[in-house]
Amino acid sequence: MTEQRNLILAIVLSVAIMLGFQLLFEGPPPPPAPQQTQEQPATAPTAGIGAPTPAVPAGAAPTTPDRKAALAEGGRVRIDTPRLHGSISLAGGRIDDLTLVDYHERPDPKSPEIELLSPPRAPHPYYVEFGWVPAAPGIAVPDEQTLWTASGGALTPSSPVTLTWDNGQGLRFVRTIGIDENYMFTVTQRVENAGAEPVTLHPYSLILRTGTPETAGFYILHEGPLGVFDNTLKEIDYDDLQEAGTINATSTGGWIGITDKYWLTALIPDQQESVAGRFSHRRAGEVSKYQADFMGAARTVAPGGSVEAKNFVFAGAKEVRLLDGYSETYGIQRFDLAIDFGWFYFLTKPFFYLLQILNAALGNFGLAIMALTVIIKLVFFPLANKSYVAMSKMKKLQPEMKKLQERFGDDKVRMNQELMALYKREKANPVAGCLPIVIQIPVFFALYKVLFVTIEMRHAPFYGWIKDLSAPDPTTVFNLFGVIPWDPPSFLMIGVWPLIMGLTMWIQQKLNPAPADPVQARMFMFLPIVFTFLLAAFPAGLVIYWAWSNALSILQQWVIMKRMGVKA
Repeated sequence: MTEQRNLILAIVLSVAIMLGFQLLFEGPPPPPAPQQTQEQPATAPTAGIGAPTPAVPAGAAPTTPDRKAALAEGGRVRIDTPRLHGSISLAGGRIDDLTLVDYHERPDPKSPEIELLSPPRAPHPYYVEFGWVPAAPGIAVPDEQTLWTASGGALTPSSPVTLTWDNGQGLRFVRTIGIDENYMFTVTQRVENAGAEPVTLHPYSLILRTGTPETAGFYILHEGPLGVFDNTLKEIDYDDLQEAGTINATSTGGWIGITDKYWLTALIPDQQESVAGRFSHRRAGEVSKYQADFMGAARTVAPGGSVEAKNFVFAGAKEVRLLDGYSETYGIQRFDLAIDFGWFYFLTKPFFYLLQILNAALGNFGLAIMALTVIIKLVFFPLANKSYVAMSKMKKLQPEMKKLQERFGDDKVRMNQELMALYKREKANPVAGCLPIVIQIPVFFALYKVLFVTIEMRHAPFYGWIKDLSAPDPTTVFNLFGVIPWDPPSFLMIGVWPLIMGLTMWIQQKLNPAPADPVQARMFMFLPIVFTFLLAAFPAGLVIYWAWSNALSILQQWVIMKRMGVKA
């Protein structure tokens, strides 16, 4: 059996391992349930009552093609923090204008900041809204068109903003919004009852996103609605939500939101309260609208009294250390799972932290990737040695195997008997090179996952022409790497690093025992070419990792073959 067949078997086995992992374990083990610091609300969310569905009323102005024009309409309270710019709309009292100070559309720091949230009349509305749902009809509550009155100046980490509105029926609504130094908003809603009758209300929060965003389209990355309910992560694809219409989930604590590859908008209720969460989809003409919301337990406001509901809103970049910090500070259930660490969570997260440490020490994320690859190679050195020794023995026996094939080519049974005798006589095990590969595949898959989803690699430069490790190599052999003034189509963008990766793969293939079957040999001969074209569209950081890993494997295999007297 050739090493290539071993590799095919290893891939099949690794897929079986990963599928089994998914069936047996749904992510990392849940942490212990937090101790109750206060009594649970006496009234759970009422069945049949849910967060409202925001809609532009009939006769309203159509969507403007200009985000700035949409922001210029109506009163606003400015948001000014070290990491966020934006504003709060006094119409609806919603957070609908956010840009990320530290992240830009292109590697150039002078390029526009990433736009996370946008108002209802912008080209791609995406915003967060809060309010109350009355348990009985006839009670006026604030909605998406309500004009709030603001007190104070801009929203900063040291100065929260208070919005007020009176319904004219004895109820006064007060909304206080605070923000920390990063991406966490604190929203406290209070209702004061100056009337003669008690009033029962449910607090709610919602995220509304208009239009289906472009996604990376990779099966290893989830983008779309997601949340944690009773310590269990739930991920929903946009097309699945379109088909289902509405997906409900109840939970004590947890969180709910919508994620992109690098950015997250999430609603976080009181972690001790029972809430009713919901994902929903509807169409407004040809445009899809996606909503993630939760509704809290009923609050009854006695005459002369008041009630409060407090929750948090995260809107920003998915930085692991930051999410872990919020999870610990606020007791948020499994908040780090907003980053799609995948099946091998127990490997991907440690790899991420190790990359962070190496990046801090070396000052370059590309060098950190290469250093981590070396560390992994050292950890698996004994297993890899066993694999390469087995391959070298098989390569050494190839002349004898070829003679047996020529002698017994028409008698498959006899040829297999002679091959087994040869293996036994020379103490060669054709399967010995397979197990180490199977064991290493989850590790390398986990590392690949980390490099693909980590925001730290985004717009991180390497050396030379690589200005962004999260983007494909910008060079291409088809215009002689920029010498010819021509921009080839995307499928011809085969840069320097993909070519290096393909070359290292071809060299590694030449060091392995050649397949006995000529058809199989020709098929494997084309694999480096196929992988070169395939990986050319991948982020440069991943291609550099793959090429560097191949180079280290070639060096290790070459040394072993020289020691064993096998021609390399």
